[in-house]
Amino acid sequence: SSPVPPTPGILITTIASKGELQMWPELLPQLCNLLNSEDYNTCEGAFGALQKICEDSSELLDSDALNRPLNVMIPKFLQFFKHCSPKIRSHAIACVNQFIMDRAQALMENIDTFIEHLFALAVDEDPEVRKNVCRALVMLLEVRIDRLIPHMYSIIQYMLQRTQDSDENVALEACEFWLTLAEQPICKDVLTAHLVQLIPILVHGMRYSEIDIILLKGDVEEDEAVPDSDQDIKPRFHKSRTVTLAHEEQRGGDGDGDGDDEDDDDTLSDWNLRKCSAAALDVLANVFREELLPHLLPLLKELLFHLEWVVKESGILVLGAIAEGCMQGMVPYLPELIPHLIRCLADRKALVRSIACWTLSRYAHWVVAQPPELYLKPLMTELLQRILDGNKREYIQKLMPPLIQKWNELKDEDKDLFPLLECLSSVATALQSGFLPYCEPVYQRCVTLVQKTLAQAMMYNQHPEQYEAPDKDFMIVALDLLSGLAEGLGGHVEQLVARSNIMTLLFQCMQDTMPEVRQSSFALLGDLTKACFVHVKPCIAEFMPILGTNLNPEFISVCNNATWAIGEICMQMVVLNNLVEIINRPNTPKTLLENTGEAWGAITIGRLGFVCPQEVAPMLQQFIRPWCTSLRNIRDNEEKDSAFRGICIMIGVNPGGVVQDFIFFCDAVASWVSPKDDLRDMFYKILHGFKAQVGEENWQQFSEQFPPLLKDRLAAFYGV
Repeated sequence: SSPVPPTPGILITTIASKGELQMWPELLPQLCNLLNSEDYNTCEGAFGALQKICEDSSELLDSDALNRPLNVMIPKFLQFFKHCSPKIRSHAIACVNQFIMDRAQALMENIDTFIEHLFALAVDEDPEVRKNVCRALVMLLEVRIDRLIPHMYSIIQYMLQRTQDSDENVALEACEFWLTLAEQPICKDVLTAHLVQLIPILVHGMRYSEIDIILLKGDVEEDEAVPDSDQDIKPRFHKSRTVTLAHEEQRGGDGDGDGDDEDDDDTLSDWNLRKCSAAALDVLANVFREELLPHLLPLLKELLFHLEWVVKESGILVLGAIAEGCMQGMVPYLPELIPHLIRCLADRKALVRSIACWTLSRYAHWVVAQPPELYLKPLMTELLQRILDGNKREYIQKLMPPLIQKWNELKDEDKDLFPLLECLSSVATALQSGFLPYCEPVYQRCVTLVQKTLAQAMMYNQHPEQYEAPDKDFMIVALDLLSGLAEGLGGHVEQLVARSNIMTLLFQCMQDTMPEVRQSSFALLGDLTKACFVHVKPCIAEFMPILGTNLNPEFISVCNNATWAIGEICMQMVVLNNLVEIINRPNTPKTLLENTGEAWGAITIGRLGFVCPQEVAPMLQQFIRPWCTSLRNIRDNEEKDSAFRGICIMIGVNPGGVVQDFIFFCDAVASWVSPKDDLRDMFYKILHGFKAQVGEENWQQFSEQFPPLLKDRLAAFYGV
């Protein structure tokens, strides 16, 4: 089509976006009238202007301020879904799409017509139209799933086709559908029957496209001799879901409707079919768990050992993507797969090496739990080889100045900071102490970002009418980079922490309403605990209760990070205080702080045991003695109740772990004045079980060591 003379459209939208719609009440009716024009250019120009106005002023259009123009506009737009020009059909859908997420009243009243019209355009020959149809269905899935449920079978079949669309933009929009569906409660019911089709499609989407390979220069073989560009170390696979959502917002409004406005610089677009497919597989693995494996294992066998590197690389990404959700089911295969991944660290292709590294990191907790000779030693050897061998560190000098320069140019509120923060995070982790010369400005900047966001959130909460809500993604990414620094620099981070107020800020972040903020702040707390416990220790009494209240499996990632942070703190406490020694010196006066810190630690360990006994019970022997001693002095209450339930469950899983210190357990049980009946039953079973196990005579000898008071209480309460 011939280009539209741009002036009226541009002028109108500039005026409209400056909020002058109220000053020019006849503008909208006039534009709507122009849609009826016989002249194609006039109609298209008017639609372009309307689409811009809908994007910029969707809330205003649905308010009484302009006396609800949507009541006229939405039905009008719907008529144009059937227009003969694909460009105009595309504008019409894009205009209506602006009102889905806010559930505009006029759209909700026409919702069924809207859905029917979308279905009618499902196989439109124009990719831009198909893309907008997919985008509409994804948003409807979030806000009006009730209207989609009756058609869900056909919608899923449709989306399976579109996820394989020849146009990558359409395929990407369609792939978002699986990400969104995975978060709906009905996901399992409606999707189980389709997994057999869906899984191979997602897996296929996880290959690098030919364009990616050219951009990444992935066809260079032995590239040790080739200096890394900053492009090479950008993380180019899986993003955390939080970051995924941030990208979602960044790219939310590419509404000029020309499918050809691709990024023309040489970077990979941040969010593409590969990443979306991987993210979808990740969330689906968390929904379906082991049920995915029958569909995946045959594919994995074929991919992981494939001769073509692109195919092999995608198989390794698949393996990493399912790590969180399918861990239990994958365990039997890991003894064969982990050595294969370790071999892939020495692959000729850099892209295979980097993905193998990432996937290994997703299974690291399993690797660490096995005898070190089996996997850990070969893994560490290979990793060190990688760092030394094509020594990429020589290139720090080339790599850092452009990164730092870009870092200094960007303003605190610039979204371009995100990829840069991620990039620096992977550099810091890789270079470790090599990053020291650059860490101060990076660290300060992150602390400032967190501080600014918290301050803005506070202003907004106090005066929502005067201030804008902050974009918390800045804070999340900054916390993640601080974690990267703490992990990379280890003890070197101590001076930086000492000179900043990060612990105070962390205390606020840990209580943020947004789960992703809490998730990142617990990760940072864990990393700081490992790197510089001296700064964490004074805060434990304040931090532990917050960690305890976040052990809520509803937010699984938050719960996991809180669990991990508690584990790190408890390990440090054991190392630091040598609790056993403290128990052996019962008369040493302890500060209140130490008492509360330890008690909370103990309560939290108990609760953890309640939530995930299999993981915690094996460590029973290490902590049962200090655990019992710190809880015997606490009054009966709910916290103590939940902690003791956890310890009883863990004793059930690992009775051997408590044998040597059983007298401490008896003493802790006796500290209860009036336990609830079912808890008392648990105590009764454990005491009598132990007695039966050792036999009457041994029990007599054993109980001779009890102080008289303890003996009487156990006899009176539990008949032992």
